[in-house]
Amino acid sequence: MTSHRSTRRTSRQASGHADLAPFEPRSSRTLNPSQGYSFKTLAGGVLEFPAVAQAETASSSDVAQPANETRVETRGGRHRVAAPSHGMRSRAAVVALAAGAVAAATQAASEGTPAQAPATESTEIALAGRTSEVSALAPDVTATATATAAGSDDTAAAPAKKAPQVLNVAAPVDLTQFNDLIAKGQKFAQERAAEEAAKLRPLYVKFTDGTYTSGFGARWGTSHLGIDIANSIGTPIRAVADGDVIDAGPASGFGMWVRLKHADGTITVYGHIDSATVAVGQHVMAGDEIAKMGNRGFSTGPHCHFEVWLDGANKVDPIPWLASRGISVGAERD
Repeated sequence: MTSHRSTRRTSRQASGHADLAPFEPRSSRTLNPSQGYSFKTLAGGVLEFPAVAQAETASSSDVAQPANETRVETRGGRHRVAAPSHGMRSRAAVVALAAGAVAAATQAASEGTPAQAPATESTEIALAGRTSEVSALAPDVTATATATAAGSDDTAAAPAKKAPQVLNVAAPVDLTQFNDLIAKGQKFAQERAAEEAAKLRPLYVKFTDGTYTSGFGARWGTSHLGIDIANSIGTPIRAVADGDVIDAGPASGFGMWVRLKHADGTITVYGHIDSATVAVGQHVMAGDEIAKMGNRGFSTGPHCHFEVWLDGANKVDPIPWLASRGISVGAERD
């Protein structure tokens, strides 16, 4: 090893290059293009690098080298991070602008003066041709700055709010012009409801509740031209069928009565009543209350005397007439 080193040192001095720097490891060597360098290769040749002026833009790696000489490689720069892309630089600029606006608003709020949003900066700044991002972000930045200023200082004055918008209200429509139509509609609805209800009602109804005490025919030496149903005073008496009231009041022998005339001309009589609940000319339907049971006139007790006059004059036995219409008064009992 010693003879080898001395041999290299002797050959370096014999070559006449006393100004060459001693050989150092490549990792500790620093190249300066403004100075000239000479290196001796292991094969005995000399590698020279002429001085490069500072104004030159070409690097030392671009200097023409002899074909038979070895090129020195440098490994510097591999540890550096790659340069950011064009879009990343634009976004970083926008974020910086937003942060500046927030800081300015916070400072203005702490000093008691309203923040002045740079309204014109968004149109003047051109970040690599991406002015649309700045313009779109400017309103959001202003709103964020205002909210941050209001939240950071409770005593700071709140920003002025816009007055509520007053809408034009149309004049109310005069509904009196529709009163006639509404009245007609209500009347029609009532009539329709009454018609529907009438369809559900029976055509014939038992005229009262009680005990059948006397039938049609001869009784006590006279003719009894109807039937009697006994019950307490005030028991409701109902119309046996639809008809019109032709009498409601005092009557000879009956005290008081109610007479109904039906569509086929038949008249039904309800005698010895206590009071009438209908008036002459009133139309009633089967089952409507027309009177209260009583004990007026020639009567032996509270009851209702019922008669049927066919064609308005021919008095017939009510029992078969009622039976033909599905009505039964029960067995006769004294």
